[in-house]
Amino acid sequence: MTSTAVDFEAIKDKQRAAWQTGDYPRVGNTLQIIAELLVEAADVRAGQRVLDVASGQGNAALAAARRFADATGVDYATNLLEQGRERAAAEHIPVTFTEGDAEQLPVPDQAFDLALSTVGVMFAPNHERAADELVRVVKPGGKIALASWTPTGMIGQLFKTVSTWAPLPAGVQSPTLWGTEAHLFELFGDRVEWTSLTKREYVFRYHSPEHFAEWFMDFYGPITRLAGTLDGEDHRQFAAELADVPRAFDYANDGTVAARAEYLEAVGIRH
Repeated sequence: MTSTAVDFEAIKDKQRAAWQTGDYPRVGNTLQIIAELLVEAADVRAGQRVLDVASGQGNAALAAARRFADATGVDYATNLLEQGRERAAAEHIPVTFTEGDAEQLPVPDQAFDLALSTVGVMFAPNHERAADELVRVVKPGGKIALASWTPTGMIGQLFKTVSTWAPLPAGVQSPTLWGTEAHLFELFGDRVEWTSLTKREYVFRYHSPEHFAEWFMDFYGPITRLAGTLDGEDHRQFAAELADVPRAFDYANDGTVAARAEYLEAVGIRH
């Protein structure tokens, strides 16, 4: 795929507007355990300079700061950054939150010991550019650590369901490719030596499949924005299709949802 004909800036403008719709941290905060596991896998040390790329409301930045790292979160959605600042203030831990694009990070070359992203950088439309930036900002011998939803897991299925209503822009690859070893090898080549590639499961817990659908339609920005364009039967059909997604991955037998969602946890050394 070539990127010359794709207007990535226009795509990111639409993405930013989507993430600023709804209240994504109502979903994102529930994923905190993914960040805690990622910083443990990356063996974050006190005093290290850590960058959380596409940080949203700061899950990974906060996790690193709790371990006394010098943590910075970067995101292009200012409403999410503000909630990150509020969370850091509530916990009385120092975290810097900076507005910026994962494809043009506003930090110097080789400024960080570790770059992290929990289901964040995977949404950058230009995968190659985002990967280049992760490499650029990390010192040689430093680490890159990523948690990304897989194509075959529950969130991969959720995105497939959404794409039947709102297809990806032409020339943009699926974000869930970041959840495959092959794509990481392609993106980073010999610039990163992956020392750990582990498939994990996060469990989405909701009152019911319908509650899951309602929550995502109310708060998960891109889905909230899409749902707002649908009326009547289309809106009901979309809600029903969203509710069907966790049913296929649900192991609860008490009427609630406990649905396993697979993601790839990847930790590598930057050459």
